[in-house]
Amino acid sequence: MVYDIVPDAFDPIFEVVSCYMEYEGSILLLYRNNGKSEGNKWGVPAGKIDAGESEWKAMIREIQEETGLGVVPMQIEYLKKVFVRYPAYDFVYHMFRIELKSKQEILINPKEHQLFRWVIPREALTMNLVTDLDECIKMFYAI
Repeated sequence: MVYDIVPDAFDPIFEVVSCYMEYEGSILLLYRNNGKSEGNKWGVPAGKIDAGESEWKAMIREIQEETGLGVVPMQIEYLKKVFVRYPAYDFVYHMFRIELKSKQEILINPKEHQLFRWVIPREALTMNLVTDLDECIKMFYAI
């Protein structure tokens, strides 16, 4: 479950960054490999923040690792921080956005993902998404 404010007894074990990469009204979704956490599901470029790493540096690193794109902080817009509670653990989830001016060549990391697709946010809601991504898409895109 996703919360705008810190829920009672919230005890996060890690923090995650994610990015809505947009091009002409569509967002980039990546299809996770079967052996990965949340395998065989679609998600946005995302990952855990490493020790000593800022949210911004983590987001730039994850975008590079998962899409092959090099971005700089001024290209990225920080959207919001939410608090996520799963049955077994809690975590902090940072959402970012990039509006690409041209269609970029996406080079997915085959160790993490199988496919990528550009879809409008409403279409994304019909896909098999990683847990709670539908709530976050609805939150940001007011669907």
